[in-house]
Amino acid sequence: MTASPNVSHSSAIRKSGVLVLSGYGVCVQMRAGHLLLQDGIADERRMLRLPRVNHGLKRLVIIGSDGFVTLEALRWLGDQKVAVNLLERDGSVLLATGPVYPSDARLRRSQALAHHSGAAILIARELINKKLAGQERVARHTLLATQTADAISRHRAMLDRADSPERIRIIESQAAAAYWAAFKMLPINFPKKDEHRVPEHWRTFGTRVSPLTGSPRRAVNPSGAILNYLHAVLESECRLAITVLGMDPGLGVLHVDLPARDSLACDLMEAIRPEIDDFFLRWVTRETLKREWFFEQRDGNCRLMAELAIKLSETAPTWGRAVAPLAEWVAATLWSGRRKPNSGVSLPTRLTQRRKREAKGGSSLPSPISPPRRENLCRGCGKTIQIGSSNCAECAVGGATERLVSAARLGRVAARSVEARAKHVASRRRHAQACSEWDASRQPAWLTSEVFSHQIQPLLANIPNSAIRSRIGVSRWYAGRIRQGYRPHPRHWQSLAELVGISAGA
Repeated sequence: MTASPNVSHSSAIRKSGVLVLSGYGVCVQMRAGHLLLQDGIADERRMLRLPRVNHGLKRLVIIGSDGFVTLEALRWLGDQKVAVNLLERDGSVLLATGPVYPSDARLRRSQALAHHSGAAILIARELINKKLAGQERVARHTLLATQTADAISRHRAMLDRADSPERIRIIESQAAAAYWAAFKMLPINFPKKDEHRVPEHWRTFGTRVSPLTGSPRRAVNPSGAILNYLHAVLESECRLAITVLGMDPGLGVLHVDLPARDSLACDLMEAIRPEIDDFFLRWVTRETLKREWFFEQRDGNCRLMAELAIKLSETAPTWGRAVAPLAEWVAATLWSGRRKPNSGVSLPTRLTQRRKREAKGGSSLPSPISPPRRENLCRGCGKTIQIGSSNCAECAVGGATERLVSAARLGRVAARSVEARAKHVASRRRHAQACSEWDASRQPAWLTSEVFSHQIQPLLANIPNSAIRSRIGVSRWYAGRIRQGYRPHPRHWQSLAELVGISAGA
């Protein structure tokens, strides 16, 4: 949010076309031919005016249910083919609507008869097969849990023999138990300054089931709350895809039909869930979470603050692009299962535009959209820093000091070991023997202490330690002392004079 009452729509709408409204008193209405949008909290309000052309808006995401949307504004959004998602911070979808297309009653009829035509078992098996393949990939390559991946692979091999939705659900639940067990001890990191304010059960992933509900709903830690919200975003995208293709989101093939659930949308979600899990894992294993992104209710339910909910809502186009070909495949499978299929009649590919792409000689599917880049946070204070860094400049000093102290402690321990002491004694004995065997009469007459101090010693300050060390066979520390002005034993003077280019004729 910003204190300025007016914001340019080019800066508020992301490149992906997503605009997120949150706060209290959200307002979506028309004024002078423009779409007027307002959101915010108290005096920190934001106002945007969108024209009918060159606005770049594709998805309007509203977080919360306090405010209003006028019918005229809905007409504007429909004319501009803008999808609207109304979400709660607890991970529930209140509304998902988008461009309206004429539907074919024959498709809905075949959807209702899918369990009798055999299309239901075919679709359910394929969706869960994709889900288990994705979970196996996440477990093997992201979690590095080979045994878990092998267990999921064995469950996946059993799908070919599953002849009913009930049997498919049992196989999926058994694989899920092994899959989520690999997440249990995953650490969740917070900046050091927030650690004293973070509850102990927030520091690990824990179980996917909330003790408040016996299901993933109403999570009690940040990891569960984040996944629930991402799944809400995915559910809204699945609803939109199903509606655009002319299917009924409430008639599922795997999930049991319930009055308060869009079962087909939940079916489609199953195949995309591993992609969300992979996105979540790559985020929390590489970066920290801010404590102020979450708040805990009196019953222990962990909820998301608006700042994080907005960031997660911006991933909607990614999941929408992922579910598009899957939704079209489901529609095509239902269409082909009709009792009297019409030859030459096929369903339009409104989501992927596959036929239009193939006619132009392009790829049959659009390229996937990567999730928006997450901001990199300092591991010490939580401030936003540049990508590739771990700490801000202030916290880096403290971290470097700690590392130096730790390294010095290890160095002292290593220097007092039996092997180190033996090497030190042997070095001292070797240098003492060289000093006793050195004959001063072999020193050139011109190489006096005055010549070394006034001509040779100043030039050694420009010679690297490694060059001094290799020339006279001393330690790096001793070579550094020579560069700083320490006068070595006279047996080294001639070698050092040659090193700096001083001779008798100089």
